[in-house]
Amino acid sequence: MEFDKPEWLARTEGILETLNEGVMIVDDCSNVIFANSSLAKMTDFSPEDIVGTELFKFYTKEEADFIVEQRERNYRNRHNRFEFVVPRRNGTRVPVIISAKIVEDPDGRNWVIITFTDISEQKHAEQELRDANRMLEERQREIQEDLLLAARVQQSLAPKSLSWGGVRVETFYHPVRTIGGDFGLVSALDNEYLNLLVCDVSGHGIGSALVANRIYTEMMTQLRSGSALGPMLSQLNRFVMQNIGSSVFFFTVAAARIDRAGRRMIYAGAGHPPIMIVRDGEEPKLLESRSMVLGALPDAVDGEATLDVDLQAGDRVVLYTDGITDVFDSRGQMLGVEGVQKFVRETSLLPFHDMKQGILDRVAEWREGPPTDDVSLVLVDVL
Repeated sequence: MEFDKPEWLARTEGILETLNEGVMIVDDCSNVIFANSSLAKMTDFSPEDIVGTELFKFYTKEEADFIVEQRERNYRNRHNRFEFVVPRRNGTRVPVIISAKIVEDPDGRNWVIITFTDISEQKHAEQELRDANRMLEERQREIQEDLLLAARVQQSLAPKSLSWGGVRVETFYHPVRTIGGDFGLVSALDNEYLNLLVCDVSGHGIGSALVANRIYTEMMTQLRSGSALGPMLSQLNRFVMQNIGSSVFFFTVAAARIDRAGRRMIYAGAGHPPIMIVRDGEEPKLLESRSMVLGALPDAVDGEATLDVDLQAGDRVVLYTDGITDVFDSRGQMLGVEGVQKFVRETSLLPFHDMKQGILDRVAEWREGPPTDDVSLVLVDVL
């Protein structure tokens, strides 16, 4: 079917041919009166194949129905822009952005100028991004499953509450992430002594947890061999420096060994906040670390690394990591050892089974926001 080109099209046809975008002009009956060479190249139809046909000829019924909806919107608003496709001769589809605008010529006739912008590369990139995201999500699920398993394993190593000889023990462990760098130990490897320990590896997350678990294993080896606390700290320091050897990881330890009667305790600390001994609301006694942080210097352990402490019935011993002390209120003030000392003094008046929760509640009340560090807490009640 032949169509008379409007005068304005005859004047602009040359310009439309220079455009990189596909251009089609449709009359008010949806008949195509012009298609430039860029559109022909995009669709693999020649301009002669396109011109003189009805626009809907090239689309499926579902696609044509969508075009009708967009045409109605175009006539309401006099312009429209949407994402769609154009068909190729081989039946495939090219993703495009379609911009349509209605113009009125001097004779009052309406014409629709439609431009087609090929977005194949963009769509290809989006598909690659979706594929990459799916792979990342799958990998994330795998990592999350591994972390949950690691968390169960690490939780199985957390110290358990118990009664042993002349003492009772309550414990608490909470990593700030799924797994963490804190760990504790409450272990009677023989009938004579109960070993108590909290350790804090620097950092958070997977790396810290792996180092913590490795230190835990080495520590258990030392304890099972009957090592004294001072030599145990020296061996742990050598072990980390020789086998891990990273300036990123260092760790602190507070270790105690109590005899079965609960009347004598040997304590060794390395760079750790002081443990506390308290009785019936009195000011807690602080036992400071004699050794430095471990894993950084070969001579970190003091030549006299341990303290001998006499205990008596009613004494309560508190071991903790800095997730208890290094918390801040809304004014930016840190709780610190003195703040924890106050909480320990107050809660020492409570029944022993309420003391642990009393300390944790007071720390949470002081702290602004959620915890930002792993928390370990071991309480001992001397009977």
